[in-house]
Amino acid sequence: YQHFIPLLQLSTVHVYLTYPFVLSWSLLEAMSAGCTIVASDTQPLQEAITDGQTGLLFPFFDHGALAQKVCELLQDPTKRQRLGANARAFAQANYDLQAVCLPRQLEWVGALKYGAP
Repeated sequence: YQHFIPLLQLSTVHVYLTYPFVLSWSLLEAMSAGCTIVASDTQPLQEAITDGQTGLLFPFFDHGALAQKVCELLQDPTKRQRLGANARAFAQANYDLQAVCLPRQLEWVGALKYGAP
């Protein structure tokens, strides 16, 4: 893992394709590493990627749109850096293990044990 995060941080653009299923940890890891994301515009990814804010979305089957989005980011380092920073901030604010996920899980366990408030 100590080698994986620096490897992600070396990427210029992180392409993430998924057919609607679930939001994966690999996307959240890339976002938390500050990667600039180009992702398929599918339901699970729309939960984390807001087009033009935390990454760029394209129609899942449109290879031309994927190429256009990647080229757009390769030619615009300022936009690339902004989207990567926004992706990192979003991941930290919504999926940080210590600050967000564990407290929510403890609340759920408490609600199961003691009943919902």
